Amino acid sequence: MTHLFPDIDDTSSSVRRALEGKHILITGTTGFLGKAVLEKLIRAVPEIGGIHLLVRGNARHPDARERFYSEIASASVFELLRSEDQEGFEAFLEDKVYCVKGELTRPRFGLPDAEYERLTSRIDLVINSAASVNFREELDKALTINTLCLDNVAHFARHGGGIPVVQVSTCYVNGMNSGQVAEDVIKPAGAPIPQSEDGYFQTDALVRLLHDKITDVRSRYSGKQLEKKLVELGIREANHYGWSDTYTFTKWLGEQRLMEALADQSLTIVRPSIIESALKEPMPGWIEGVKVADAIILAYAREKVTLFPGDREGVIDVIPVDLVANSILLAGAEAVSAGQRRRIYQCCSGSMNPISLGEFIDHLMDEARENHAAYDKLFSRQPTKPFIAVNRALFDAAVTGIRVPLSLASKALKMAGQSRELKLLRNLDTTRALATIFGFYTAPDYVFHNEKLMDLAERMGDTDREMFSVDPRRIGWETYLRKTHLGGLNRYALAERRVYSLRARRERRAAVAA
Repeated sequence: MTHLFPDIDDTSSSVRRALEGKHILITGTTGFLGKAVLEKLIRAVPEIGGIHLLVRGNARHPDARERFYSEIASASVFELLRSEDQEGFEAFLEDKVYCVKGELTRPRFGLPDAEYERLTSRIDLVINSAASVNFREELDKALTINTLCLDNVAHFARHGGGIPVVQVSTCYVNGMNSGQVAEDVIKPAGAPIPQSEDGYFQTDALVRLLHDKITDVRSRYSGKQLEKKLVELGIREANHYGWSDTYTFTKWLGEQRLMEALADQSLTIVRPSIIESALKEPMPGWIEGVKVADAIILAYAREKVTLFPGDREGVIDVIPVDLVANSILLAGAEAVSAGQRRRIYQCCSGSMNPISLGEFIDHLMDEARENHAAYDKLFSRQPTKPFIAVNRALFDAAVTGIRVPLSLASKALKMAGQSRELKLLRNLDTTRALATIFGFYTAPDYVFHNEKLMDLAERMGDTDREMFSVDPRRIGWETYLRKTHLGGLNRYALAERRVYSLRARRERRAAVAA
């Protein structure tokens, strides 16, 4: 494998020393963050003993390793490794990456007993980054993936004799609490939930109640109507207890269940804020898919959204994905080296390098006006309208006031035999849908803190502060948003995925050798 930082003596890295020879089980590597963690681990810690990936087979790729090659190893995040050391990269995947066909939501991951025993005896650290990040998921699905499957993670850790666990959560488990948010257990902002003497909240009774409500909804509805009612139930219950959406509510529940189940073991919770494109590694701007802020940026670029609810003075907390991956690996290195206790770290920018929503918007709009042609997949032409953020009440009044006459006009056109829907009406509906999902995040009245994470980086030493940087002060917002992030959206998120089959390459090489 290639040298990570030619100008740094990486033999002095505390992270590399801690993880050398270790075997790590990682979940969620088909996702954006999971891929970034895997890539950095391969590139930065080539002395790792082994990386075990829990991967579900699917209809297209029933075999876990085949799915790994098709959906993970072929991702653009590995471009640097492939370009600098193709043979080393392939050899590493062959020798040190193990694909475990299993299901996180099933007891013992759905593995045969003998395989489960072998795996628990071999693993030194678990990094769980699997999650459903759908903010309006059906409640039963969100509970299963974000909450209840953590019982299986805890069982695995305990069965293995106390395997340290790094759980990837989100800063937004803060819910509707306002003010300064420390790296600590979060108290619900809504209806009370019983709290233990150890600080975590007891969720068993609440989860049973939620299951009863899910069962009741299932008994009365079916098909698409059932899905709609389960989404509504999730939002209603989340709001009742103090969260804006089902995702953050069920992630908070998951934190509590892990803290209870692993009260006497090593548990580290890493909470990122809004994860966006890479600041530096493996390539500036690297991103996969369309994230929270990007859905709004893309809708503006497509001239579908020009008005949105938000507080221009509020601090919007965005963090590049490489800083998040680094924080997870720092936490993992500490977990395998330090004692058995609970740690909570927040990877965020709001307290140390804040940017307001107004500044965020202005940087992106300035770049769009001045250099739209540089982002040909994002902008088809230069935007002509500003993007305006207004308070929620004004937004709702404006959208309703505009939509009512447009809806009447659309109906009149249809009655006259013209089935063409008014474009402005479609755009309003797009705006309203995005505002329903993301409006909470553009009107922040909280500031996330990361002092404990920064202290961890300080303890790791100078080498790891460079190799595994978590410092948000390194983000220059104007350059990052105008050049790095928009460039990344254009190059990676909106580009057609290149098919890169390592398996096919090996088969060709074998045929030539024969």
